[in-house]
Amino acid sequence: MSTSIDDMQAVQGQVPRHVAIIMDGNNRWAKRRFMPGVAGHKAGVDAVRAVVETSARSGVQVLTLFAFSSENWRRPANEVSALMQLFVVALEREVRKLHRNNIRLRVMGDLQGFSAKIQQLIADAEALTAGNDAMTLVIAANYGGQWDIAQAARRVAQDVQDGKLQPQDIDEQVFHRYTWLSDLPAPDLLIRTGGEQRISNFMLWQTAYSEYYFSDAFWPDFKQEEYQKALIAFADRVRRFGRTDDQLEEVKQGV
Repeated sequence: MSTSIDDMQAVQGQVPRHVAIIMDGNNRWAKRRFMPGVAGHKAGVDAVRAVVETSARSGVQVLTLFAFSSENWRRPANEVSALMQLFVVALEREVRKLHRNNIRLRVMGDLQGFSAKIQQLIADAEALTAGNDAMTLVIAANYGGQWDIAQAARRVAQDVQDGKLQPQDIDEQVFHRYTWLSDLPAPDLLIRTGGEQRISNFMLWQTAYSEYYFSDAFWPDFKQEEYQKALIAFADRVRRFGRTDDQLEEVKQGV
């Protein structure tokens, strides 16, 4: 019996189609330099640029960055305010650079939690870059994996109530269509910087089969060299998706 590779996200030796990154360590980077936490977030902007550029050059199709979680509202008010200001600056200054480089921008999360100004900047940025196809950059903002699953469940329930969907027809594939980024490949590689080894409520549904890579580098230091280490580590891994090594070899040979 032949084996199709249609359901495989990537095979050994390939560049990941979709990389998701939890950008952690900004505050600790600043603290070690006796600087305020916001200085670490500002320094992290350079790492964002470096990772976006490296992703585009390496052939990554989708890059998702966890910029602000739904839990981050609990941080000190001055830090949250500074983060919102950085978000505005990025949307005002960086989006045209993305557009010039044919990169599409999408923002995922509960956008109603942001100010009207930020919501409008997001809408404008997404509209400006909607036709770009070199790479998709996704910014996760006011996002949480459990929230994502819960909002998908609400939408499924509404469609059942409206008669658009039958309960017996709901399976993993159907449910997936109601989650964020369902039109994009699932993350092949999930990276977390800053030395922590947890995923902190990030893309819980989408990363079910992702490869994990944990870096000790704080986010402001995670630039081309550190990112390349993660891509090389991914290329060395064998992703079986439940198959045996023999079956995987058949897939590679197109048997």
